[in-house]
Amino acid sequence: MRAIKLYRVLHEGKDAAGWVIGKQFLRSAISIGANIEEGQSGESNADFIHKYSISQKEARESLYWLRLIDKSEMVASVNLQPIIEETREILAIITSIIVKIKNKK
Repeated sequence: MRAIKLYRVLHEGKDAAGWVIGKQFLRSAISIGANIEEGQSGESNADFIHKYSISQKEARESLYWLRLIDKSEMVASVNLQPIIEETREILAIITSIIVKIKNKK
């Protein structure tokens, strides 16, 4: 939900760069959950790992966009810190899950 709220904040502004970056961020952020959902019904461990790996990449991309938003001062840093931390935590969890599944092989 934070991703959607941030997108709305960026889209409300008159800065065209904020619109473009906001759209890129939203796409990567919502893709994390979508790929996790797909991975839950994976046909094999390899399929599961593949979907979670995509989620991992999307989380990293989301962090990139968040850092860019922060550095460009489109949104106050204090307002971005919670979503940055949450995204880092999600990335760590996804990475841990991938490692555990790979080690079971």
